[in-house]
Amino acid sequence: MVNEMNAAQRKICVGILFGGRSGEHEVSLASAQSILENIDREQYEVVPIGITKEGEWIVGGDPLHMLSAGSASEGCPATLLADPSRRGLWNLQASAGSEPEERAITAVRLAELDVVFPVLHGTYGEDGTVQGLLELAGVPYVGCGVMASAAVMDKAIASDILRAHDLPVAPYVVVKRKAWQQHPARVLEQIEAALPYPVFVKPANLGSSVGISKAHDRGELPAALDRAARYDRKLIVQQGIDAREIEVSVLGNDDPIASVPGEVVPSREFYDYRAKYIDDDSELRIPAPLDERTRERVRKMAIAAYQALDCAGMARADFLLDRVTGKLWINELNTIPGFTQISMYPKLWDATGIAYPELIDRLIELAIERFEDRSRSETSFQVEAEG
Repeated sequence: MVNEMNAAQRKICVGILFGGRSGEHEVSLASAQSILENIDREQYEVVPIGITKEGEWIVGGDPLHMLSAGSASEGCPATLLADPSRRGLWNLQASAGSEPEERAITAVRLAELDVVFPVLHGTYGEDGTVQGLLELAGVPYVGCGVMASAAVMDKAIASDILRAHDLPVAPYVVVKRKAWQQHPARVLEQIEAALPYPVFVKPANLGSSVGISKAHDRGELPAALDRAARYDRKLIVQQGIDAREIEVSVLGNDDPIASVPGEVVPSREFYDYRAKYIDDDSELRIPAPLDERTRERVRKMAIAAYQALDCAGMARADFLLDRVTGKLWINELNTIPGFTQISMYPKLWDATGIAYPELIDRLIELAIERFEDRSRSETSFQVEAEG
């Protein structure tokens, strides 16, 4: 699978990593399909890498089709070793033997990856887990590092960090699933003492609006907490604000840039999973109809939030613009936002002047740049002799 040309001439080998053990598995497949259709095949050798819902990595053939069909039987099992001296994808097979000590592992290299583009939305992909594996393996990758990925994925932790940097986040309460299940009356009182209705109840570690509900009163709150608790052990309850939903795409490493802002006008009461991915009635206004002062304010705040969370490569910053007061609140950031051609992240860049294929190029360049910068750091220390 690896291009056999001379290293100076061969294409950059890019692994597109998609699927995964997440409630956002299907969204990941849609994002990966758009990237595979638009990446420059003259410049890159592309290796699609599918991860099943059970966590099996497969390559060869058409992993995207296999995962979409719910069958990986025709794919070749692959493993990424946490060993930078054996960088790339391997197929590992154990020889037959009646006793464990009689069995040998045969390793066959499937591809030597120059960079990986993770398109894994949600848990086990956007939360720092895959990023940590790629760090150990010594492979450059698109997007945020381990810390930023983990922090942004956890809406409660991200809100704590943003608030510590004096950036405005809507009032919120954090609830543990165990506390809700064991002491429901106490949890309801805690929420109502801190927040007025309506409130939004969310799994702290998930995206694409999976598991999110809007509770207008106490009658709706228990069901909302139950729903969110299906997906995470930690829940975040946020104050509902009568607001416009504004989004900004951010791109870069140490010197990030922000796109023009866009506005989401949901077809439903809020921008839930159905409004995002199933119904076709929501409206995306690009650029958002904002005055110049507000446009610059939201772009500056997007970059400030991006830097406060130590993001790299890309992220989308989502805001709430209060319809009454004009106050701007940071709702959340997404480190691996939806990447279909109709997703907000690439559409905002297209409106700013960076077309989809060029955006892919830039993200790969940023991944390699960040890897080279990290590689400059020394990993050993010796005490110098005195005198």
